Amino acid sequence: MSLTPDSVPRLPRGVRLRHDTVRNAHVLLAPERTFDLDQNAVAVLGLVDGSRSIRAIAEALAQQYETDRSIIEPDVITMLDGLLLKRVLETVPAA
Repeated sequence: MSLTPDSVPRLPRGVRLRHDTVRNAHVLLAPERTFDLDQNAVAVLGLVDGSRSIRAIAEALAQQYETDRSIIEPDVITMLDGLLLKRVLETVPAA
């Protein structure tokens, strides 16, 4: 399943975004797995709350970084699609 701008992502139960104080870096913790994150991933995942669509996430990032949403949105979708395939991200069911 591929994400769209209207998809609403969330971290599934047991998956958390955390700051690793030993390495002074953010990581995504999942059962028996850890993913190192760059600053871009941290910015995106910090907005993943199960209520915002990818479009809204890209819009918030576009405002924060003073750029156009259409530039950011494809990269956000690609990153989140990768996490979806690794089963450390899911989408909220359509209402």
